[in-house]
Amino acid sequence: MTGKLYGLGIGPGDPELLTLKALRLLQAAPVIAYPAPEEGDSLARAIVAPHLPGNQTEIAIRMPMVAARFPAQEVYDWAAGEIGAHLEAGRDVAALCEGDPFFYGSFMYLFGRVAETHPVEVVPGVSSLTACAAVLGAPLAARNDVLTVVPAPLDEDALAERLRDVEAAAVIKVGRHLEKVRRVLERLGLSDRARYVERATMTQQRILPLDSLEEEGAPYFSMILIHRRGEAWT
Repeated sequence: MTGKLYGLGIGPGDPELLTLKALRLLQAAPVIAYPAPEEGDSLARAIVAPHLPGNQTEIAIRMPMVAARFPAQEVYDWAAGEIGAHLEAGRDVAALCEGDPFFYGSFMYLFGRVAETHPVEVVPGVSSLTACAAVLGAPLAARNDVLTVVPAPLDEDALAERLRDVEAAAVIKVGRHLEKVRRVLERLGLSDRARYVERATMTQQRILPLDSLEEEGAPYFSMILIHRRGEAWT
């Protein structure tokens, strides 16, 4: 009897934002797998660490955390092989994914490799999108607003085209693209309606209006939320 792979959305960083289902499956699985940098600790594992029973086999999926080399196909091939061996032996595996597995989540690369040969269940999690809105205290959109999610790594012209006529928008994966995003928003007259959230729900969380941000770069876990009316309820 084969085991099942569970893709667990573990939320944006606060260990209390796991769903009850994710917590139950996390603690019951004999094997857990999680992304990790080439050296150092895994953020995904750190999020769930308070909930781990302490007797599980762990698979650290170590990869370069550099956008130019992502996804690292050979790393996911290796991870799928390691996970597959446990599944063939009848052991369930819980794969951790920060945020939600299918909202720009790295779990999709495991899913694509494992789902054809083994049962896989995806457990949704609190996404960075909703977490940022919550800590900011600002609804993303209201009534018939169209919410646009835009990845910051797009080139400048593509960013401007996507953001030109938005009613509500979230710019994700800001990181080293902060200055480019700032230029675009300034050009479109949206800077004063843009708010910056860094490491939402984590202890290092930071929130401020974008035009008050002095740094020229941002961490990967950062987002800019924009609403053309300023507030969704107005």
